[in-house]
Amino acid sequence: MVAHLLRLKLTLLRNSLRRSPWQLLGLIIGGLYALGIAGFFGVALVLLRRADLELAQTVVVLGGSAAVLGWGVVPVIASSADMTLDPARFTTAAVPMPQLLTGLALGGLIGIPGIATALVALATVGTWSRGAPAVAAAIAGAVLGVLTCIVLSKVVTTATAGLASSRRFKDVSALAFMVPLMLMGPIVAFVAQGAAGSAGFLTDLARFLAWTPAGAAWSLGGDAAAARYGPAGLKFLIALATLAGLAWCWKVLLQRALVTPPYAAGSRKRGGRMGLFGVLPATPVGAITARALTYWIRDPRYSGSLVVIPLLPVLMFFQASQTGDYGVLAIIGPLAAFLLAWSISADVSYDNTAFALHLSSGVRGVHDRLGRALACLAFALPIVLVFSVGPFFFTGNWEWLPALLGLALGVLFTGLGLASVISARYTVAVPLPGDSPFKKPPGNVAQTMAVQFGGMGVLMVLVLPEAALVITQSVTGSMVPGWINLVLGPVLGLVLFAAGVRLGGKWLDARGPELLAQLSVNR
Repeated sequence: MVAHLLRLKLTLLRNSLRRSPWQLLGLIIGGLYALGIAGFFGVALVLLRRADLELAQTVVVLGGSAAVLGWGVVPVIASSADMTLDPARFTTAAVPMPQLLTGLALGGLIGIPGIATALVALATVGTWSRGAPAVAAAIAGAVLGVLTCIVLSKVVTTATAGLASSRRFKDVSALAFMVPLMLMGPIVAFVAQGAAGSAGFLTDLARFLAWTPAGAAWSLGGDAAAARYGPAGLKFLIALATLAGLAWCWKVLLQRALVTPPYAAGSRKRGGRMGLFGVLPATPVGAITARALTYWIRDPRYSGSLVVIPLLPVLMFFQASQTGDYGVLAIIGPLAAFLLAWSISADVSYDNTAFALHLSSGVRGVHDRLGRALACLAFALPIVLVFSVGPFFFTGNWEWLPALLGLALGVLFTGLGLASVISARYTVAVPLPGDSPFKKPPGNVAQTMAVQFGGMGVLMVLVLPEAALVITQSVTGSMVPGWINLVLGPVLGLVLFAAGVRLGGKWLDARGPELLAQLSVNR
């Protein structure tokens, strides 16, 4: 039965690759990338054979513990995890539990992550090729470590199967996963500085992890190489007990999942509550503003594009701390204004075929443009004001506040007007409704890049007056250009905002059916 499950996994994988050449290409590229990473770590581990025993033990234990942590965390946030042998598919099959557990566990090794982990784990045998006892202990540790990774991932995926079936959970977890990825630079720098400041920190951490379920298996080879057979035996028991405990938890969770498989049920909604539609005016502009704000709150494709906004101060502060020049914090406001304003440049594309409701209801184009822009402005304006003024409490360069605040407001209003024109004239490739915000969108990617970068270039030209006044203040040292910019930026921005809304509305009235046809093609 175990062999049958493994053949089933290979057959399903082969058939999926035959059905989609692009999936085959992606597997090849991913496999080569993983092979390169595994080869790099494998060579590094083999070279550690000649390194100091304590250094090699620290590297192996820390790396193995990180692998265990990764196998436990990634399945929760990876909505595209491999579910070829989904336990829910065996609900009606009378497969004995021991064979099912063994087959699913070994099936977890069939894939890029499993093979890469196994190869790197086997490379630790080369690290501890310092005697027969060390080699035997390293092999046992590698096997226990890899099996712990696989079984832990199965425990996590089985326990969270009910949550994972919810699209909302997948989207929220994916957005949450983006935060540490975007902060990877500051995190790595912080850890490196902490480790450099305390030479024995990593060594002490490795010694601690070696007695925990995360690192016990990976420390066996080092203890055997150092002839510490007593601690090695105790850690072997810890690793074995960890694997047995995880297997028991997986068995209990799997039995429950086979009896009551997870399902997505619709929740009951109480009627009579109109949300934002009951707050904003009952006009075409008010209705569109309420609908757009609802999308910003509930559609992860919209909110996903704003993940970077609250992280801007953190990233800019990290950059300033590396150079010692904290004046760069002053550009947070204009930069946030640009990102927020340009976020509606694909607004109609996000609607997809639901844009037909706007056409069939006879909404005027100017009302459509104004409603969408006001929805973005409702939260963009407070953010820009806070990000424009806040850094000066830290830097104290208040003489630059009028100039940069005027620039930020000019960029915000001008960008919203230009985005209202762009989204009424061009459609771009975006994720379809209901898809993950990080899914590769269908459509002409080259056209999307041309429209986006072309529009950004036009925006830079339109805000040249405000930028020129900032440069003038920098050259002359006088605050007069800054105060002029504080007036010119909002006034010129509002003029261009009104012109963009009118022009975009005119184009939308003239090209509504053609725009809907382009959106239908992108499905």
